Amino acid sequence: MAERITIIGDGSMATVCALLLESQGHAVTLWGPFAEHIETLIQTRENRRYLPGHRLPDRIVLTAAESRALGGADLVVNAIPTQYIRPVWTRLGPHLPPRVPIASVAKGIEKQTLLRPTQIIADVLGREGPDDPDGPPRPLAAISGPSVADELARCLPATVCAASDDIALARRLQSAFTTHWFRVYTHTDLLGVELAGALKNVIALAAGILDGLQAGNNAKSALLSRGLAEITRLGTAMGAQAETFFGLTGVGDLATTCFSPTGRNRTCGEMLGRGKKLEAVFKQIPGIVEGVPTTAAVVELAGQYRVEMPITQAVYAVLFEDLDPIEAITMLMTRPLKDERIG
Repeated sequence: MAERITIIGDGSMATVCALLLESQGHAVTLWGPFAEHIETLIQTRENRRYLPGHRLPDRIVLTAAESRALGGADLVVNAIPTQYIRPVWTRLGPHLPPRVPIASVAKGIEKQTLLRPTQIIADVLGREGPDDPDGPPRPLAAISGPSVADELARCLPATVCAASDDIALARRLQSAFTTHWFRVYTHTDLLGVELAGALKNVIALAAGILDGLQAGNNAKSALLSRGLAEITRLGTAMGAQAETFFGLTGVGDLATTCFSPTGRNRTCGEMLGRGKKLEAVFKQIPGIVEGVPTTAAVVELAGQYRVEMPITQAVYAVLFEDLDPIEAITMLMTRPLKDERIG
């Protein structure tokens, strides 16, 4: 069934979602926070900064006007990077109709609050709105999995999960997003799915550092294995299901992010491994490197839950304490010997 769907954001994943949903016959509106960028999109019908080479069909409405974007929406997709969700949804909240569900494709943890994307949205919007402050919580979901934007734009096969505490919403998203090349499973572990999506970016930074140092595939495969163990330890300590981290949104997304040559987090790590400073890296990579602020948040969460995360700690030291990447690897390789343990 065709729906009126609004995409919040104008980056690569927002553009991909708009293209995918429009191809399925939905009435799609794409809203961006910066009027000048939206005006450029209207003129060119191409997101040349974030996803060049893919035309936005004329049926997709492009706007920077909040009321026009949200007024008639049946479903809203949040594609705003995690660290900017709060200010954007504070701006959008008054224009959002009650009971309209929101699905987030953002992957990260808010540095100041340690909240996941759907938690940030819930925190900003509260219940259904000022007219119903004691009403039921707004239906929220996350869509996550191995989904590199440039591959999706070329309609290469991909599979993800729609996760929600509301299984009816997860199935609705499954129906809306599924195509002959994009398969969507449903999932009920919203906590685990969002944590997996956030934490894999930290490990991707480490994978990029190994690439920059030309440390080899043996080291990278070991990193993925031990990185998955760290992710699982923290996730289960916070209440997520262990099996979530061994599925599409866990090890599947982790592998793609660590090996994709176009991923921002892996690319950032590679530049660091080659000796560039973080400030210089940010100037060369368009968009947000979500793993950087997420690393700081994860270190704090690991302390709160008393979870050992040596890879994450090493990445943190490289990012924020000016530790040389070679010293970080040496630090990891010379830790006390022990039995292998997953989770």
